Amino acid sequence: MGEQSKRYGEVRIGISGWRYKGWRGVFYPKDLPQRRELEYAAAIFGSIEINGTFYSLQRPASFARWAEATPEEFAFAVKGSRYITHMLRLTKIRKPLANFFASGVLRLGRKLGPILWQFPPQFRFNAEKIAAFFELLPRDLNAACALARRHDKRVSGRSWLRVDENRPLRYAMEVRHPSFVCAEFVSLLRRYGIALVCTDAVSWPRLMDVTADFVYCRLHGSEQLYASGYDGEALDEWAACVTAWARGWDAPNGEFASRDRAAKRAKRDVYVYFDNDAKVRAPADAQGLIERVAKLLHTPLLRRMSAAS
Repeated sequence: MGEQSKRYGEVRIGISGWRYKGWRGVFYPKDLPQRRELEYAAAIFGSIEINGTFYSLQRPASFARWAEATPEEFAFAVKGSRYITHMLRLTKIRKPLANFFASGVLRLGRKLGPILWQFPPQFRFNAEKIAAFFELLPRDLNAACALARRHDKRVSGRSWLRVDENRPLRYAMEVRHPSFVCAEFVSLLRRYGIALVCTDAVSWPRLMDVTADFVYCRLHGSEQLYASGYDGEALDEWAACVTAWARGWDAPNGEFASRDRAAKRAKRDVYVYFDNDAKVRAPADAQGLIERVAKLLHTPLLRRMSAAS
């Protein structure tokens, strides 16, 4: 980003997942082989969420293939296992957490971005349980590798237990129960430096409390979950939010769980993902937001990424 990058954090706008039947012939060219869809999407977007890690343990070869298919400056967000968040509900999760990190996540190397922990709508705020979960999360790659070595037989013979160099790990937490709309939760996130996901959806809390050195935003479609798109006015509003976050400010006209505002920073990194894929809107909406943020931040990188489409 050159000199401009000194004025604001790194902004990555992308999509949640990349393999959807409805996108073929609409977002993806009709003659594009399915195996090249990630390569095509990664040439347009600076980041993509990996959804498969949410549903099941992947294999190191898959992570290696995804890393190889993407540009050098690309970053993946990785969804944490639902076995931990939805099934075990944070109870007795040390081994499952080790399995998750041993499954090949570390093979993404420098392309490993934030790890997203998404919780179900029925999961209520429990400060003690959440704090215990945060204590278990490794704070850097070396710690993650050490934890991964404690995996069980579920990943025996199919694990990846080394890192190229040590780097910090980033985490984001998406909540869907109204009990999380409280200052205590925000304070807990800030204590551990974990980002509160700003979620735009029909019936879930849409909170914009900044709790880490980066912001993580997921746009599911505010009128119809996973389906409705964003018109020009809505994209303009989200572009203003992204720009404010990148410059270290709170979002304008934000909704907050705590009265305590985050300290102003010189800049913050921002990750935004569109998850409204049911009507093939996610890629177009993401590109629309990229164009708007590029104009507001005067960044050639964002312009190049949008022009690649």
